[in-house]
Amino acid sequence: MNPVLVIIGPTASGKSALGLELATRPSLRLAGHDFGGGTIINMDSMQVYRELPIITAQPTSDERARAPHRLYGVLPAWEVGTAARWREMALVEIAAAHDAERLPILVGGSGLYLRALTDGLSPMPEIPAPVRAASRALWEELGPPAFHARLSARDPATAARLAVNDRQRQVRAWEVLEATGRSITVWQQAPNGDPPAPWRFVTVLLAPDRAWLRARHRRRFETMVQGGVVEEVQALERLLAARGRLDRLTLDGVALPALKAHGVPELRAYLHGTMNLAEAIQRAVLNTSQYAKRQMTWARHQIMSDTSIETTETDQLRDMEKFLNNVTP
Repeated sequence: MNPVLVIIGPTASGKSALGLELATRPSLRLAGHDFGGGTIINMDSMQVYRELPIITAQPTSDERARAPHRLYGVLPAWEVGTAARWREMALVEIAAAHDAERLPILVGGSGLYLRALTDGLSPMPEIPAPVRAASRALWEELGPPAFHARLSARDPATAARLAVNDRQRQVRAWEVLEATGRSITVWQQAPNGDPPAPWRFVTVLLAPDRAWLRARHRRRFETMVQGGVVEEVQALERLLAARGRLDRLTLDGVALPALKAHGVPELRAYLHGTMNLAEAIQRAVLNTSQYAKRQMTWARHQIMSDTSIETTETDQLRDMEKFLNNVTP
């Protein structure tokens, strides 16, 4: 079974640099298979949007010239990317990399996207926009404890495995109930969905020190500001407005994912005069660091296995090489 290397971890943990270091090597060996270098495939839900190359830290033109990069900037910001849509594109790119005798290297922090490949997707129906909007409104009205209690009354099995403050998954479970009358757990266990991808996934989790990572978040965002990220967000607003697609919060009742990229809400607040630039930077760095903590918590509970390791920022390449050399066929 052909292998796929996965480098996952919190935002700004060094995934892209490590992936590029490996992809540019003239030969790679993993799980008994030899490859002539690697192809980097984006596994980040925000780096798919072409209008946000700076704020989502997409590879530069020089980096793209050093090794093949796929699925970066492939969607316009006015569209809603989904795990299912990304999965379809990733299946094509992974197969193409294998055909070219290159190692597919998935790089990113989206655990949902990874699970869409490794576990497949259940045959979940589309949820009407009004139902999604009403479910979010109910969360805002009730607050986390009361919402969780109401979900528990209708779907105790699902509620029992969700944290009280897990807004995204609780609202998702509620809207599925409202739209279909069936528990999301039932849907997830249903057959006839998209099956797991037919490859062996070898996963490396980067786990840098939290203090180091917080400092890196600040340095990176300040560098982005110097590199024109404010103008990038301003151009995005103008583009969406010109297309009649811009609303401060939603598009057709569904929040535009591109407007939720880390730093975008804070810089929009600055552009609209409700926050000064220093406050926007501080808030963006804080929110990014909090998100990175949640990423690590999720990863440690969901993806660790006998083909996964944790490594720190100072030992990434050494630990990666040692790990890859010891993966058995």
